Amino acid sequence: MGFKIRKIFDDLIPANRAIIEQILDLTQSHIADIDEDYLASMRTLFRNPVHRKMRHIFFAASDLHGRLKAFALMSYDREFNFSFLDLIVTDSDNRSGGVGSSLYERVRQEAMLLKSSGLFLECLTDDPREEGDRTLLRANRARLRFYEKYQALPVDCPAFLENTRKVYGQPYFLICDRLDRETVLTGSDLRGIVWAILEKKRTPPCGRKTVQAVTGTIPDGPVNLRSPRYTPQPVAGPAAEQPISEDMKIVLIYNRDHIIHHIKEQGYAESPVRVSRILEEIEKTDLFRKVPFRKYRDSWITAVHDRDFVSFFKQVTQALGPEETIYPDVFPIRKEVSPPKALISRAGYYCIDVYSPINRNAYLAARAAVDCALTAADELLKGNHIVYSLNRPPGHHADSKSFGGFCYFNSTAIAANYLSGYGKVAILDVDYHHGNGQEEIFYERADVLTVSLHGDPDYEYPHFTGFKRDTGYGDGLGFNINYPLPRGTDGPAYHKTLQKALGQIKKFGPHFLIIAFGMDTAKGDPTGTWLLESRDFRTNGELIGSLGLPTLVIQEGGYNNNVLGVNAREFFSGLWEEQYR
Repeated sequence: MGFKIRKIFDDLIPANRAIIEQILDLTQSHIADIDEDYLASMRTLFRNPVHRKMRHIFFAASDLHGRLKAFALMSYDREFNFSFLDLIVTDSDNRSGGVGSSLYERVRQEAMLLKSSGLFLECLTDDPREEGDRTLLRANRARLRFYEKYQALPVDCPAFLENTRKVYGQPYFLICDRLDRETVLTGSDLRGIVWAILEKKRTPPCGRKTVQAVTGTIPDGPVNLRSPRYTPQPVAGPAAEQPISEDMKIVLIYNRDHIIHHIKEQGYAESPVRVSRILEEIEKTDLFRKVPFRKYRDSWITAVHDRDFVSFFKQVTQALGPEETIYPDVFPIRKEVSPPKALISRAGYYCIDVYSPINRNAYLAARAAVDCALTAADELLKGNHIVYSLNRPPGHHADSKSFGGFCYFNSTAIAANYLSGYGKVAILDVDYHHGNGQEEIFYERADVLTVSLHGDPDYEYPHFTGFKRDTGYGDGLGFNINYPLPRGTDGPAYHKTLQKALGQIKKFGPHFLIIAFGMDTAKGDPTGTWLLESRDFRTNGELIGSLGLPTLVIQEGGYNNNVLGVNAREFFSGLWEEQYR
C-alpha cells in the first residue's frame, strides 16, 4: 500500500487534528521513555510552532485511508541558520516500506528551502568499546549506514564526542548533512550550533558550565567529518536540483469545459482565453498539482442563493436556442415588485446591469465553476495548504438574488459558506471591482469576515456598494470592511492598504482564508484604472502568504490577456515562497 507525505502546518482543520492525535499515539507507543509533559509540549507546537526561538515542523506519512505510517519532527534555528532532525518515528509494521527514507528526503528538502547551512541530528556511537550491547550496536550502525547514503556523517572531533558524556551519560555523535553543498563548516559555526542544541533542545536546558565544557572542545578552523564507513565514497559533482515535493505543490482545480460559455460579441471581455493564458504561465513553475473537480449537490448553491433565482437561471438557459443570447434590458425600480410571468422578461428582474448576457451554456458553466470551488474547499479540508480554483465565469458580483458583472453564481461565497461549517472564514477580495456579492450574502454574519480592496464606487462598478460606511448589520456589524481606492493607484499605495486589510484579517483569527482573486488591478486592464505590475503581484502574494493560513484562491476578474498569465505566475510564486520558505 502506498503513502503520501504532507507538512502539518497547524491544528486548525479536521484532517490535521485527526493526524495530530495519531502522531501523539505513535510517539507514546514507540518511544519507551516518553512522558506526559513531552506529549503536552508536542501538542502545543502544532498551534505555536516557535518554541525557544526555534521553529518546529512536522511531516506525516499516511496511507490512502488517512492512517499514519510514520512522522518526522524537525526544527529550524534562524539565529545560527541550521536545521535539526528531532526524530523520525515509524510504525513497526512499516519499517521496511521506504517510508523512513521518504520522510528524511522530505526533511532535507525543507532544510534546503530554508537555506540552512546544514541538517544536524544526534546518533549513538557505533564503537563496540562504547556500546557493549550487540543488538543496540547493530541498530546504531544501521542508522549511521542510512545517513551515510545522504553524505550525512559524524563530526570528527574526539574531544567533543567525549564531552557529550556529561550531557547524555554516553558519547553521542553529532551528524552533519551538508545538504549537497560544498560549504565548509567552521569551528565557530559548530560552537553556535551545539550551543543552540544544548540550550534550546534539551529539557531542561543544560547549565552554562556544561555547555561551555562541550563547546570548548571544538577547535577553530574547518571542521572535519568522519570518512564513510558503510557506503562507497561518493563521486564529487554538481548537486542535482531537488524537485518540489508533491505535498508542497499548490492544488489546481479547473474545468476544461469552461469554454462552452463563450459570448462572442465584440468587446465582451470575459472570454475563454483568460484561462488558457493563466494555465500557460503557471504551468511553467512546477508549483501546481492538478486534481479533477467533483460534482456537488445543488443544496450548497441554494444555501447561498435564492431558490427562485436559481430555478429561473436554469430554466431560462434551457429555453434558449444553441446560438441565442439575451441581454437584460428592462429593470424594476423597486425590487419588492413581483417578477413578470414571461421567462425571458425576468432577466432584468434578477440582473443588476446590462453587461451580463445569458446563453444556453451559462448555467452549465456557472454550475461547474461552483463544483470547482467546492472541490477546492474540500482539498483544503484534506490538509492541502494552498488551493487554486481556476474557474470561469467569475462570481463575486452575484448576490443572493441577483447576477451581474459577468457573474451568475457566487463561487467564492458558496465555498466560504461551505468552509464555515469547520471554522471561521475570512474572504479577501482583491478584484478591482467591489465584491458586492459576498458583502450582501454575509452582511449579517459574524463567522465570515468580508474584506474588499476596490475602485472607489463613486466612479467604479457596481457604484451602489463598497463604501467605507458599509460595515455590516446586526450580528455582522464590524465584520464587513471596505477599502475603496482612487483612480491611478500604484503598487506601493496598494500594498500599504493591503497590509491594513491583512491586519484586520489577522485580528479576526480565521481558520481559512479565501482570496477572491481578481487581476483587473493590473496596469492596462480594460476594466480598471490601476497601475499594478508583475512585481506588485508577487509582493501581493508574499504579503498574503505571511499570514500562514490555509488559503483558497478563487479566480474572479482580470481581462488584460497580455499580462494575465505572468501576473498570476508572480502572485502564486510569492504566495508559495512565503508559505514554504
